[in-house]
Amino acid sequence: MWNNIQDMLTVTPFYELLFIFLAKIVEVSIGTMRIILISKGYRKIGTSLAIVEIFLWVFIASSVINGITESPMRGVAYSFGFAAGVYAGSLIEQKLAFGKVLIQAITTKALSNEIAKSLREAGFGVTTLEAMGKDDPKSVLMIYANRRDAQKVIQGVKAIHPKAMIVSNEISNVSGGYINPMKKLLK
Repeated sequence: MWNNIQDMLTVTPFYELLFIFLAKIVEVSIGTMRIILISKGYRKIGTSLAIVEIFLWVFIASSVINGITESPMRGVAYSFGFAAGVYAGSLIEQKLAFGKVLIQAITTKALSNEIAKSLREAGFGVTTLEAMGKDDPKSVLMIYANRRDAQKVIQGVKAIHPKAMIVSNEISNVSGGYINPMKKLLK
């Protein structure tokens, strides 16, 4: 019995299992990126990634399926590669930060003009609305930005008003208004 288990674990060389594991991570990371990009409107990039993803899948899956009865460890390496690929793909997307955000900063009326001026000088479009807070008048600043620029906007607001309430929402579609031409080209 132990000999059968040992044979099952060692019939496939370690480098082959490692290759299946790493190739599956790459394939699933590409798939994760593809889904996220297409859902955010980046269809051309997503379609290109689909070609690479399916090419990898065909060869990886066929190598595992063809040898699964002789070496179940191929299936194990494939499964763990899949899980690690989902995680790696989400980390990659987080670092690339595709998409747009609408940041709303609720601040005092006294500081709102200074914040808006600072953000406009940094190249962001800012719309200011008058509002009423619980106890006193407020201003709501609405800033549309690329997701990768969200922290710059938040830091710009916090530098002037550290206690400002800031809400950030991902958005999929914007039309009209001011969009910095250089920021617009990124999509």
